[in-house]
Amino acid sequence: MSISETRLAELNTFCRRLRSELIDTLHSVQTGHPGGSLSCCEILVTLYFHHLRVDPRNPQMEDRDRFVLSKGHAAPMLYLCLAHKGFFPLVDLKTLRQTGSHLQGHPCAHKTPGVELSTGPLGLGLSASVGMAESARLNRLDYQVYTLLGDGEIQEGIIWEAAMTAAKLKTPNLVAILDHNGVQLDGTNEEIMPMGDIGAKFASFGWHVLSADGHDIVSLSNALEQAKAYTEGPVVILAKTVKGKGVSSMEGKNTWHGRPISDTEYESIQKEWKGAGNHG
Repeated sequence: MSISETRLAELNTFCRRLRSELIDTLHSVQTGHPGGSLSCCEILVTLYFHHLRVDPRNPQMEDRDRFVLSKGHAAPMLYLCLAHKGFFPLVDLKTLRQTGSHLQGHPCAHKTPGVELSTGPLGLGLSASVGMAESARLNRLDYQVYTLLGDGEIQEGIIWEAAMTAAKLKTPNLVAILDHNGVQLDGTNEEIMPMGDIGAKFASFGWHVLSADGHDIVSLSNALEQAKAYTEGPVVILAKTVKGKGVSSMEGKNTWHGRPISDTEYESIQKEWKGAGNHG
């Protein structure tokens, strides 16, 4: 599924728009998780606007592709993608994490159209995704299951239990994507819990390992095409990213995992983007 130069330019412009809308939203509601949401922008855009077979007019169609945001704290960027895709009005983002809103701090499948699985407890998403993928095979349905993982999340034992299960079953339609920014809530991965060679670990568990530039739509798209074409078992894509990508004061900093954006910080971000001339 190649991307034309025109379409690529549109998607890159769209990513800049989403980053701007994310910062506006999180500043407005004074809550949320900017760092991990910014780092997975291109991943979600490539999936929802170039690869996933989903239909907001028929969100429960049986053979739709499934996407699970296992790193549930990045919900704000997922919500923006779902809103722009047409699952619910964009204006709903103004109610993010407010009492009574269907857009809570972590995705809720019971309340939010387009959300496949309620996530929050880290590691849950990959285990459930193995089940979803096996259900497709058992019911002879032609859909893919994609799961986005976080660097801190893969320190959870449940991730590796799911990895063993998928490898044992040779689950062919399961693609895990690691938002590989090297930073988690309290510091860098190396400071908190060094994981070594993640690709080698997944390979030793029996997964097919691919790599991509997590901020390059062509690189991501190519990796997703390779993953879909691989039918001998589960695939993991190591997508190299930068936490807080697009905001220089946030990039690579664990302190921006989840905290409010002050008025001064918001003004500074707007000034930076205006000077760069690449955000509306």
